[in-house]
Formats: sequence, C-alpha cells, structure tokens
Amino acid sequence: MSSTPAIGRIPVRDVRPAVESGRRPAKAVAGETFEVTATVFREGHDAVAANVVLTNPQGRPGPWTPMRELAPGTDRWGAEVAPDAVGRWTYHVEAWSDPVTTWRRTARIKVPAGLDTGLVLEEGAELYTRAAAGVPQGPERAVLLAAAEVLADDSLPVATRLAGALTPDVDAVLARYPLREFITLSDTLPLLVERERALFGGWYEFFPRSEGTPQQPHGTFRTAAKRLPAIAAMGFDVVYLPPIHPIGHTFRKGRNNTLSAGPDDVGV
Repeated sequence: MSSTPAIGRIPVRDVRPAVESGRRPAKAVAGETFEVTATVFREGHDAVAANVVLTNPQGRPGPWTPMRELAPGTDRWGAEVAPDAVGRWTYHVEAWSDPVTTWRRTARIKVPAGLDTGLVLEEGAELYTRAAAGVPQGPERAVLLAAAEVLADDSLPVATRLAGALTPDVDAVLARYPLREFITLSDTLPLLVERERALFGGWYEFFPRSEGTPQQPHGTFRTAAKRLPAIAAMGFDVVYLPPIHPIGHTFRKGRNNTLSAGPDDVGV
C-alpha cells in the first residue's frame, strides 16, 4: 500500500520554477534576478505569509526573502531572488501563519467599534511581547516591547493604545522579524547557477580537425589553439567544439586483446 505524503497545516503547492517536478535543476546566471512563485493557503480566515530561502553550493542557507501575494484572492505568492555565485544551489518556500497580522486586522475593526476592546488590546500586548523575544537585543527589540507596554496600559485611551502598536517603526521591525507559527516547508528544488556567458554571447562553432598545417593537414588541438586569437578578434566570446569522433583512427591489438589508438589519432 503506497503512503501519502503528509500535508502541513499551511500547504505549499506548485513551486516554480521547477523542471520535471524538481528532477532536473532550474537554471539561472550569477547575479540574475528571477521570480519564485508558489500557491500558499490555509483553512479559516487567519493571515498567512511566505518566504523563499536560497541555499548556496556550500550548503549555507541565506537570509529568507519575503514573498507577496501576486493577486488578491488567488493564493499565489511570489518573490524575486538573485544567487550571487556560480554552482549548484537549492531553494525552498516556507509558509507560515502570521498571528500579528491577523490581530491587527481584527483590532482595526473592533477597537474603533468599541467591541471587546480590553480583550483585543491585551491579546495584542501578548503577541508583541512574543514577537520581541525573537528580535536580537537592541533598539529594535525595545521598539516592540514599548508597543506592548502601551497596548497593556489600560490608563490610556484605547485609540492611543492601538495607535502605539501601528507606527512605522513597529512595522519595520515586524517586517524584519515576524512572529511565525505553523511553519510549513516545500520540497527542496535544485538550481544550477552558471556564469554570465551562459546567458548570452557570440558563439563560434570550431572544428579542430580542419585547422591543420601544410606539413600536417589533419588538425590537432595544438594547431587549432593557434586560431583562437583570430576568432576572438572577430568578436566571438565562446568557442563551441562539436562532438569529436575517432574518424580515420587505426587500432592495434595489444596484450589481453585490448585495442589502442594508432598514429592517426586526434593530437593534443
């Protein structure tokens, strides 16, 4: 009986780019920006968010890149990323529940309407305190703790308490250090990052056998190398060598019935 892969609390589906469902690597060029997209959704009405993580050829994951919803209501998210070195990379998408955004959406409705204001603001103070625990010691953590303190201060007007949690400074810290719950990871996908010349350039198809000399009409790699400066002078960036086959070789049978190439071999 075949097993069914477990689905996380927040499913991540149809991650792109993906070649043959990840059996082959997608391709990029070092420094080139490309978009990673995925379908992210969950049950209920709580807010979700997602990000992309690139892992370099040495196996070190980089800082994650936040994704944005590409079109409201489509559950399709995307982010632009740019690998900075040649090699075999991987990438994956992380989806997660965003309790602070869920609370903010509720608070903006209930507090102005006077609905459960004490409970809503107390819940916000707790969430901001939890979020602050994930921020390194310093001014940014202090910003969240100060907002939590204002939210919890029932001696202040409710509008003042809510406004203290929605300042641009608070927004900036939460964007950098969000409170993430129920994190779900997509499959890891391969990414082959090549040099810039793989993206564009002038290619010259070169047949070494044709670059002979009057003394040796049959060209070798050594005689062909003398032609490279002239090819570069014509403005070509890349020399492309077609497959080299042992045409015209002679073979001799040696010990143990093994075959070795004769003097007509392509020279090096």
